[in-house]
Amino acid sequence: MKQLPLWVMVGVLGAAVVGAGVWITRRPATKVQPAAAVQKVRAPEAVAALGQLKPAGEVRRLAAPASGFGGTPRIAALLVKEGDKIRKGQPLATFDNRPQIEAEIAEVDAQIQSAALEVKLQQREVSRYAAAAKVGAAAMVLYEEKQDELKRFQREGVELSAKRRSLEADLAESELLSPIDGVVLKIHSRVGERPGSDGVMEVGASQTMEALVEVYESDINRISIGQFVTLTSENGGFKGTLEGRVERITPQVRQRKVLSTDPTGDADARVIEVDVVLSPESEKRVTQLSGLKVIARFKTP
Repeated sequence: MKQLPLWVMVGVLGAAVVGAGVWITRRPATKVQPAAAVQKVRAPEAVAALGQLKPAGEVRRLAAPASGFGGTPRIAALLVKEGDKIRKGQPLATFDNRPQIEAEIAEVDAQIQSAALEVKLQQREVSRYAAAAKVGAAAMVLYEEKQDELKRFQREGVELSAKRRSLEADLAESELLSPIDGVVLKIHSRVGERPGSDGVMEVGASQTMEALVEVYESDINRISIGQFVTLTSENGGFKGTLEGRVERITPQVRQRKVLSTDPTGDADARVIEVDVVLSPESEKRVTQLSGLKVIARFKTP
């Protein structure tokens, strides 16, 4: 086999090199995968819950007294209105049984005076018969009869005094007095009505307000004492936003009480009550809005 000329071999080698270069440049580029895909982490959403404003102190529901027949008297006069500041012992309302009780007390007072006079006269009779019996001028049996009459008048006086004390207690209950210093929150009954199970009115011991928020049990692990909270009115009861902080977390799961205006809301949801203390500036804006529904948003820690 004859050896190929040198110029032929050089030409073949050059063509091979050129072909390899063209193949490399036209080959599709391979995508380089990152060593580790970076996953985006979503920031946790803030907890939102429904609640309502309430006085920071105790709230008392004042009822009407029960009458002798087991019912309640009608309201004769209301002496305060919702939002009024009140002091302990202040009259708030009177009932229609008061004039009758006052008349009965006046009648008993007259009977007590009459019984006291009878006792005084009978004591003289007893003294006279005692002296006469000693000298034989009167029979001992008459003396003993006068003593029995004296005891009867004295017993009547004691019974009348007891009846008067009972009437005085009824008279005190015929006027509704405030048991605390505070503010009138809600009036449930009006003049001429017999108060029902809701009583006559509700009074609060404090004029400062806080929010009672019902947090779903599934979200309570994201709530902590001191956490910052913003509150808005669900129905436009106040403008803007209120600010506050978590003060207490009730350690008991309850059924939801504050219902949303949204008809699709879960009325049977299980919630935990969280007390939110408002800032001084926010308190001043809602002093007279006890019971107003709010939407609370808890800032994510």
